Amino acid sequence: MIASMAAFAIEDAFLKTVTKYLPVGQVLMMFGAGGLCVFALMARRARVTIFQAKVLTQSMLFRAVFEFFGRLFYILAIALTPMSSATAILQSAPFFVVLGARIFLREKVDAKTWLAILVGLLGVMIILRPSAEDFSSMSLLAVVGTLGFVGRDLFSRAAPPTLTKEVLGFYGFTTMMIAGACFAVWDGKPFVALQSQQFLMLSAALMAGVFGYTALMIAMRTGSIGAVTPYRYSRLLFGISIGVLVFEEQLDAPMLLGCAVVIGAGLFIGWQSQRRQPAQ
Repeated sequence: MIASMAAFAIEDAFLKTVTKYLPVGQVLMMFGAGGLCVFALMARRARVTIFQAKVLTQSMLFRAVFEFFGRLFYILAIALTPMSSATAILQSAPFFVVLGARIFLREKVDAKTWLAILVGLLGVMIILRPSAEDFSSMSLLAVVGTLGFVGRDLFSRAAPPTLTKEVLGFYGFTTMMIAGACFAVWDGKPFVALQSQQFLMLSAALMAGVFGYTALMIAMRTGSIGAVTPYRYSRLLFGISIGVLVFEEQLDAPMLLGCAVVIGAGLFIGWQSQRRQPAQ
């Protein structure tokens, strides 16, 4: 999970940079097309059939819907808001995932974990500061994107176990390409000719994204959701570091306080989950 989060932070940095030169819809389409090609090759090498009836199950269809909104709104947040802010808001995902796992997958959640979830969400509200004068409605893009990723992760867990990470990756990036096409039609901006520097940035983002996606699917499908999801907080450390060092973003006291609360709550949930598991 930690390796996945580092890869996603690197992916975010390249995508944020390339959206300065290319329309968001075009970026999503090209990124999605590249990703599905990579996973198609991985599936062929592993001798896995991509087109099979189980990809049309209810869990996979819901997964695609959540993937659509998660990918679209989060890349809009990355493009239009500070990377550190978008990454911080994304850290509410573990709390919603544990909550969703309790409601939909019947995983047990004790009273202390419920309290930690509430504290973690309070930390996110400190970061958002909805009552502050400098609150930006653009921050809600990251909130919608986060909820999309939460649904995707939950339905990845509920997907038929015979669907491998190659199949999930292929359809995940296919959904991303469709999301880009839909947004491009709605946005109406003309596509821009790709320069060599932009091609390299997209390629680097793709490599990081494919690695992160694969690692995430392995973590979510093989480990207890309550145990692995708290380690998503590491993306906050990676994202803020890149935001400050690369994009020269400024951090204030509420942002740092909110991040500390989120990380603390996430670590506590992970610790609680590990205590409940029998010794390996």
